[in-house]
Amino acid sequence: MGGTDKLAVAIGGRPLLAWTLEALTRAAVVERVVIVTAVASVDAVRAADWLPASVVAVVAGGERRHESVAAGLEALASRGTPEDRVLLVHDGARPAVRVELIEAVAHAAHRHGAAIPVLAVAETLKRVDRDRVVGTVERAGVGAAQTPQGIRLGWLRDAYDRFPPAGPETWTDEAALLEACSMPVHAIPGHADNLKVTLPADLQRVTAILGAGGPRVGFGHDGHSFGPGEPLALAGVEVSGAPRLHGHSDGDVALHAVADALLGAAGLGDLGRIFPADARTPRGIAGAALVGDVVRRLRLAGVRPASLDVTILAARPRLGDRLDEMRSRIAALVELPIDRVNVKASTGNLEGMEGAGRGISARAVAIVEPDA
Repeated sequence: MGGTDKLAVAIGGRPLLAWTLEALTRAAVVERVVIVTAVASVDAVRAADWLPASVVAVVAGGERRHESVAAGLEALASRGTPEDRVLLVHDGARPAVRVELIEAVAHAAHRHGAAIPVLAVAETLKRVDRDRVVGTVERAGVGAAQTPQGIRLGWLRDAYDRFPPAGPETWTDEAALLEACSMPVHAIPGHADNLKVTLPADLQRVTAILGAGGPRVGFGHDGHSFGPGEPLALAGVEVSGAPRLHGHSDGDVALHAVADALLGAAGLGDLGRIFPADARTPRGIAGAALVGDVVRRLRLAGVRPASLDVTILAARPRLGDRLDEMRSRIAALVELPIDRVNVKASTGNLEGMEGAGRGISARAVAIVEPDA
């Protein structure tokens, strides 16, 4: 990488390492994360505002991989991690790892004691001496090892007891260390997208895989029937004289649709999972608070809103004279110039809940772009 710290290189407005951590922490099996980094980088990483809440420590590594892994192991063990728990070791330079692969490795390691993802080799392999081909390597039974590599914590401790981290031996991955200890390592299929950024050209490939190189589009929809009480909350504006919409929150379908569209464009899930309609979400929470939280999540993900188009379907109340106010309010909430936001209304053509005047729904299309 020409002397550049590849983990600090910006992809879509945030460091490569931030993408890797987000990918790891999306997996339900990942409970705690320890980051092992160079001594000179520890303070900067600890202070980063993009660290997930599951990061419990940032520690200094060693000159060799197995020394660094040992430092991470001790950081987890010191926090009371049981010996039979599975520890996943993942390269910080693999930001496109998929949740399915992380969980498959964890489950295989839990069952077998140790497991790694292996990618089949498609190319013909040659043995080369300087600039001369001296032989062909048989591809059958050969694969490229990837990460995360999963090992029960107790197994890794036993391996380090036999081959101490400071010893003369060098291990290029955890599987090699376990092999030297005659510990069986289970292999599962790897994934081609699980690229390790090594050369400058790899940054372009991984940016394309992550979809972080340009604008992305998301769609949101929400609808509620009218309930008791008033006023109506719609697009962050109170409409007096109109009944409020029924729901666990304030029922603001326009802002809910906006929030869902933004989450969809950023690949961050959906509003219902982040704010479930139960005790985990305050009853009556304002749509403006939900949108504010979503915009914050977008920033942490390295993207920002670029434009919004919102359509409100309602036979009642009449909204024509409030649309400009709603447009201004949404623009302020998502921190966009007003000319990047559009709000329009339709009566629903007398069809469905909206056309019959029993409720209101809203649809939103959002575009997000890298937060340069």
